[in-house]
Formats: sequence, structure tokens, C-alpha cells
Amino acid sequence: MKITPLDIQQKQFRIAFRGFDVREVDAFLERLAEEFARLTRKNGDLRKEIEKLKLDIRDFRDREKAFKQAMVNAQKTLDDMKNNAEKEAELIISEAHVKAEKILSSADTRLYQLHGDISELKRQRMQVELEIRTFLEAHTKLLDMNKEAMETEEEAEDKLKFIKST
Repeated sequence: MKITPLDIQQKQFRIAFRGFDVREVDAFLERLAEEFARLTRKNGDLRKEIEKLKLDIRDFRDREKAFKQAMVNAQKTLDDMKNNAEKEAELIISEAHVKAEKILSSADTRLYQLHGDISELKRQRMQVELEIRTFLEAHTKLLDMNKEAMETEEEAEDKLKFIKST
């Protein structure tokens, strides 16, 4: 059974022979009712404050939960960004390797072509030298033959002159 300050104030005691001093009992009950009322108000205030603090705690826990979730999301986003950056770096490196291979292959092909061109030019030079040498030798032989023919002719003329002069 709940006792209120009003219950204390309205409490009536029977008066008995040689009983308590009514005024003293009433004064004490009045003081008790006032103190009880003050404690009841304070209790009510404390209950309100407890409810407010419970709401604050619930709010803080909700905020903490949201903050933790935000941190988890931020970490996940950071991890995703890191993974994407690593994949992109690997892709760039892979593309660079492919380009490097193409460049090296192209350079090797060009080097092979240049070696082939150099070999062809050497062959053509040798052929031209041979043709020039053959041409020069042929003309040298012609000149030698012409010289011999001229010498033979001169000898023949000299013989003829000698025969005519004799």
C-alpha cells in the first residue's frame, strides 16, 4: 500500500486516556508530511532525470552504433579503394609490359630487316665491285690487245719502211 503526504496529513489518531499530546503529534505529522512530500518530489525529479539519462544513453548508444557503422563503412571504402588502386596499378604495369614487348618485338623485327638490308647492300656492293673489276679487266685486256696490235702494226710498218729503204 502506497502512502502519500496527504495520507500522513489526514491521518487521525484516536484519543485515549493518557494518550499523546495531540498538538505534538499533529506538528510531527505535519513535519513528516512535508519531508515526505519533499522526498516524493525529489524522487519524482530523480525519476525524470533517470528517464532523461536513459534517453541520453540510448541516444549515445545509437550514435556510437552509427559511428561504428560509419567507421566500418569508411574502412571498407578505404579497403575497396586500395584494392581498386592495386588492380589499376597491376593493369597499368601489365599494359606497360605488353607495350614494352611490342616495342621490343618491333625493334627486333626492324633489326632483322636492317641486317637483311645490310647483307643485301654488301652483296650488291660485291656484285658492283665484281662488275667494275670485270669491266676494268676487260678494258685493260682490250687496251693491252690494242697496244700489242699497235706495236705489231708499228713493227710491221718499221719492217715495211726497212724493206722499202733497202
